[in-house]
Amino acid sequence: MTDRSKARCCVVTGAGSGLGRAMTLGLAQTGATVIAADVDEAGLDATVQQSKTHPGRVVAHRADLTQQSECKALIDKTVSSLGRIDVLVNCAGLNMAIFSREFLTKLVRFWEVDPDKWQRLYDVNVRAPFLLAHDAAPHMMRQGWGRIVNITTSFSTMMREGNTPYGQAKAALEASSACWSQELEGTGVTCNVLLPGGAADTPMIPEDAPVDRSKLVPAAAMVAPLLYLASDRSDGVTGIRILAARWRADDSDEANLKQAGSPIGWPLLGAESGAPTRGSVASR
Repeated sequence: MTDRSKARCCVVTGAGSGLGRAMTLGLAQTGATVIAADVDEAGLDATVQQSKTHPGRVVAHRADLTQQSECKALIDKTVSSLGRIDVLVNCAGLNMAIFSREFLTKLVRFWEVDPDKWQRLYDVNVRAPFLLAHDAAPHMMRQGWGRIVNITTSFSTMMREGNTPYGQAKAALEASSACWSQELEGTGVTCNVLLPGGAADTPMIPEDAPVDRSKLVPAAAMVAPLLYLASDRSDGVTGIRILAARWRADDSDEANLKQAGSPIGWPLLGAESGAPTRGSVASR
């Protein structure tokens, strides 16, 4: 990050553990102020304690992001207390573990999914990012600069059996990100997607799960590409999905975007549909 970006005012959801904690600490290490949001107070406390030696500041904010009022309060608090919001990282999420702790070895079929839990997962994984971006974007546009970073998952996870509704919720966030990046074009605000690029070593995979954790993507892999996205170096870079596992700290930004980046969503498939372009819609 540049010297100017060290004063960034950021919001990271899901900051109480896993990817969210790693990204919160990574931003704080650069001197940024981070409003760390999570429903898990103990997890937030641990994140704040780990940030004590960092030059930035981490402020815990307990929030139930299934509630619209609490999403609004999170953005309002950030702007009122810090004066602005520069970066919003939508990381909070639920996965298939809310349906079964054995989801990695025993498929949860869609007809076995509890509808109330299905709704809660969508509220956290899709509705909350929309509500937060909805309230943050106008502030960012008035500033003429801002970053929305949505954490999604691999395309295979979106469509693989045993992943209803987690995969489909992430697909919805992916498609939303593509749309938002287009609608924000020219405002100075960008919207990009960041994902581990493989199964990540976080509490979303239970400790007793039959996996070799040494082969999982470390949560810290998210930090370097996030810092790029949160910096002036990424001005004009929007509508991109970045696989953190392919990002190399020693490579140039250009090289990293080439090896770790691709357009959000499914633009080639979208073009095949013959759908009207943005310009043709606007000219109607």
